[in-house]
Amino acid sequence: MKVAIIGISGKLGQYMARHCLDLGHEVVGVCRPQSSGKLAHFGDRITIVAGRSNDPAVIREAVQDADGVLCVLVPFGVDDYASGTVRAVMEHAPKDARMVFSCGWHISKDGKDRYDWKIRFIERVIAPLARLTRFVDLADQHRATRLVFESNRRWTVVRGSDLEEGESQGLPVWAEHVGDPRLAANMTRRIDFALFMVHALTNEALIQKAPAISGA
Repeated sequence: MKVAIIGISGKLGQYMARHCLDLGHEVVGVCRPQSSGKLAHFGDRITIVAGRSNDPAVIREAVQDADGVLCVLVPFGVDDYASGTVRAVMEHAPKDARMVFSCGWHISKDGKDRYDWKIRFIERVIAPLARLTRFVDLADQHRATRLVFESNRRWTVVRGSDLEEGESQGLPVWAEHVGDPRLAANMTRRIDFALFMVHALTNEALIQKAPAISGA
C-alpha cells in the first residue's frame, strides 16, 4: 500500500510513518520545509514533499497514486490552514483512496457527544483567545471536518482524547460519541493514536465514521 502522510514531521506523523513502514507500506510525507530535518532518521525509507499542507500543488504531488492518506488536521494560524488542507486532499487524492483525518474530541459529527467542563471551556474561552493571537484557529478545524463529513468519499475522522507519551499499550478502544463509558480513561498514548489511524486505513467498518478513541 502506498500511504501519503500529511503532517509527517510532528510526533503523531512520525509515529504513523513508523507503523506504516513496519507494515511494509510505501510512505510519502508532507511537511513544511523548515521541519524536514526532523525526518532525517528515516533516511531513504520515506519520500518527503516539502511545502505547506494547504498548498494544492504540494498535496497533488504527495497523494499521486496513493492508496491511503493519513492527515493530521492542525489549525495553524488564521488562514484556513486545516480547511485548506482538506480541500486539497479531497480534490487531489485518487477517487478510491482511503482517507483518515485526525483531530480531538472537541469535534462532533452529529452533536450527540457529551462533553465535560474542560472541553466546553476550551471551546468557549480558550479558542477565541487563541485566535486573537493569530496562532491557532479551532473554528477552522470545525470547518475542515465539516467538509469531510459532507463528503461521500471513503473517509474516517479519528477523534483523540488527551494524549501522553510512552510505550504502546495496543489499539485504543473507540465509541461513536464522547461520553461513552468505554472512553472514561480519557488518555491515549500518542503512539497508539497513530496505530489507530493506520489501522483505520484497512478497517472498512470505520468508513464515514468519526470514532472517539481512548486508551482502555
